Amino acid sequence: MIRINLLPHRAEKRRAKQLQFIVLSVISVALGAFLVGLVHVAIGTQISYQERRNEYLQQETAVLDRQIAEIKKLRQQTQSLLARKNVVENLQSTRSDVVHLLDQMLRILPEGVHLKSLQQSGYRISLVGYAQSNARVSTLMRAIDDSPWLDSPALVEIHAANVGGSRLNEFSLNFNLTKQMDSTGADSTGKGR
Repeated sequence: MIRINLLPHRAEKRRAKQLQFIVLSVISVALGAFLVGLVHVAIGTQISYQERRNEYLQQETAVLDRQIAEIKKLRQQTQSLLARKNVVENLQSTRSDVVHLLDQMLRILPEGVHLKSLQQSGYRISLVGYAQSNARVSTLMRAIDDSPWLDSPALVEIHAANVGGSRLNEFSLNFNLTKQMDSTGADSTGKGR
């Protein structure tokens, strides 16, 4: 016997396929939304982690900047103290030079020569004075050259001048103050050249 199925089986298959399509579409959309949400949360977590790292680095950079500023200030203070120390050491090493200069000037100044001014700039000495004759200025220059503490006399100028009603020669002279060396090779202050 032949069986004939008169039921609308094609329409049921079509409905079943449409229902399957709708269910799969909803599952796909839900799965896609879940994946997008998961990716969004993962990226947001990484962004917040990187922002925390950036904030930490900025704080550490600020701390290092403050430390660098303190180091610069300390270096400036160190340089200032070293400069002061060098000035004090220089003054300490040259404090006896003025005594030697005045002692030598007292010893070598010939009779008939009077000093008007004596200026020191480092080891260079500038002398202005009056002499009764040019020969006395020459004697003073030879005495400077023979002195163990003075050397290199150079006459700058000499000209006639009236001082107190008498005619004298006004002269200007430059020479150097030398450092004396002891037998160990150190100067009289205990330091080498």
